Amino acid sequence: MATDKTQSHMQTSQKSNGAARGRRHARSAYSKAEMVEIFRRFSIQRPEPKGELEHVNPFTLVVAVALSAQATDVGVNRATRKLFQIADTPEKMLALGEEGVIEHIKTIGLYRNKAKNVIALSKMLIDEFGGEVPKTREELIRLPGVGRKTANVVMSMAFGIPTLAVDTHVFRIANRLKMAPGTTPDAVEDNLLRVIPKEYLFHAHHWLILHGRYTCKARKPECEHCIIADLCRYPAKTCDVPAPLAELPAQMIGAAALAEHE
Repeated sequence: MATDKTQSHMQTSQKSNGAARGRRHARSAYSKAEMVEIFRRFSIQRPEPKGELEHVNPFTLVVAVALSAQATDVGVNRATRKLFQIADTPEKMLALGEEGVIEHIKTIGLYRNKAKNVIALSKMLIDEFGGEVPKTREELIRLPGVGRKTANVVMSMAFGIPTLAVDTHVFRIANRLKMAPGTTPDAVEDNLLRVIPKEYLFHAHHWLILHGRYTCKARKPECEHCIIADLCRYPAKTCDVPAPLAELPAQMIGAAALAEHE
């Protein structure tokens, strides 16, 4: 039989664990039906959403996503277009060398450390994975410069495995809209996976990113252009009337997007 001291410790531990679960699984402000409607509208607006990082295979996708930390997709695409033309495999990247990589990506923030990681992950892919990008999260996050977000993006975009990568846009949307509140990216990911309708999960990552990038912007949300303005629980929203629901023009990605920004 447990002593009073042991029972007290167990009760404290249970309360602590319960509080932790409560913090991690913060309640969504939306009903299941509302979540279905939100993602139904996203699916009509962007039937085939795509990531905006230019890449030609799983390896260049890993590199591009790793380079995108604290950088814009447009800036990364501008830097990698020529890089991927001459180094689209781990072997070619390793042969290019750290200084060679730096020459191509020096317009990107933290380029020296990123170049070091690109060479290190290329070597690991050759030494431990036969030059092929692994498909599991556990293996991907072993690669230098690859964290959970990058692994999730690669699993989804390269291998068609439903995941939910939480970048700054997704983190902001989940908390601002009270969709899946969380204090860390991992908590937000966990909460989003619990509330996003399964039939919409595969594209959810890109829908949330694109909504955050082009409509629910960080500094000044464009509520008048929002197709879910009537459902949105953001306390400071400036419009309650949803924008007309219509399919947007096809996304411009890679070279076309770069030309648009020049």
